[in-house]
Amino acid sequence: MTESLRTVDIIAAKRDGRALTENQISHFIQGYADGSIPDYQAAAWCMATFLNGMTPQETGYLTRAMIHSGDVMDLSLTSGPFVDKHSTGGVGDKLSLILAPIVAACGVKVPMMSGRALGHTGGTLDKLDAIPGYTTALTPERFAQGVAEVGFAMTGQSEKVVPADRKMYALRDVIATVESIPLITASILSKKFAEGSDALVMDVKCGRGAFMKTPEAARALAESLVRTGESLGRKVVAVLTDMSEPLGRMVGNFLEVEESVACLQGQGPADVMEITLRLAAWMVVAAGIEPNVDQALVRCQRAIEDGSAMAKFRENLVFQGGSLDEFDAMLGTARANYSVELNAESSGFVEGIDAFSVGMAGVALGVGRDTASDPVEPLAGIEVLKKIGEPVTAGEPLLRLWAEDKERLEAGLARIQSSVSLSKTAPQLKDSLILEEMSSK
Repeated sequence: MTESLRTVDIIAAKRDGRALTENQISHFIQGYADGSIPDYQAAAWCMATFLNGMTPQETGYLTRAMIHSGDVMDLSLTSGPFVDKHSTGGVGDKLSLILAPIVAACGVKVPMMSGRALGHTGGTLDKLDAIPGYTTALTPERFAQGVAEVGFAMTGQSEKVVPADRKMYALRDVIATVESIPLITASILSKKFAEGSDALVMDVKCGRGAFMKTPEAARALAESLVRTGESLGRKVVAVLTDMSEPLGRMVGNFLEVEESVACLQGQGPADVMEITLRLAAWMVVAAGIEPNVDQALVRCQRAIEDGSAMAKFRENLVFQGGSLDEFDAMLGTARANYSVELNAESSGFVEGIDAFSVGMAGVALGVGRDTASDPVEPLAGIEVLKKIGEPVTAGEPLLRLWAEDKERLEAGLARIQSSVSLSKTAPQLKDSLILEEMSSK
């Protein structure tokens, strides 16, 4: 059939399950980005894509078109390799704050464009905003300078970078097509490669507290990311990780920054460090600095032990406007006005902690957002006092909640009441939170 660039024909082709050409996809995405294709036609196309899917080649065309719908970051101030990490979102997921300085200390340049909290999942930018003076609104020039001078920089998505994704993501959210694997893949990879990354390590989370609830769904997304990376000539590594309980012991913006500092000092929770070091090691391998993950793990661990990772964290904090004196004074002391504890009703062992319920309790406390325009509270949050497998006696606190006012505290407590399950015998712990790994060639 002859290729047509009429918008209605492109929609019809995808409605009928036909594969689109690169020209058709590029025409559609550019038209949507510049406003010549209206929302109602984009919505029809998104739904047709959701129902009929895309071939790996089509997904690659879509990703490339979205990358070139706006500006591409110029990182020519320094030489690479440039490697970033992205997570599909979780509760207590502060890994970016820890691994970026670790990987930078290993000699990798990390251009990191991050997002904000939405729904039950936390946002890296909100955590960084809890640091006094720290700015995540970097100009492209300042972002490139940070990558060159510090080794990593952390910023939000500007309006000029991948504008097609900004419009399409907002549209997908209100037309029930967020879960489309090709659209998720193109959304993630376009942002990461437009920021200048040569390679990407993906943390694809799976479980009750994750966007992808089942191993099958997480694997499908991981495979799509890896295959699409190959079609673009980019290295993509996908690590499937368990998100059934919150990561670490702190859930909240400044609370998670504080726990990140503990991790960089070699005192972090084992679950956080297992996943952080694995992802960091893959970034070092993707950069070509170490030949395999085992040697890269040793290098990453050394960056923590010799203090170079912590030094990078503090160097970045100053570069992005943060006050070291105020930050240091807050550590261990800065908390919201009100707190309450959830106590165990019986003795036994913690059998489960529902990450989704904890995340939604965090939203009620002010940690996250129900809508993109909601404000967040930097000092609100939750401390997980008992993790899965740990013994507990009746009346002993399981969780501690903080909020800036009593109404939020009561709302958070109501949402978290049934989040912890106990058993009389110790549950069998998982050997690892890392479920599977896959890599492009």
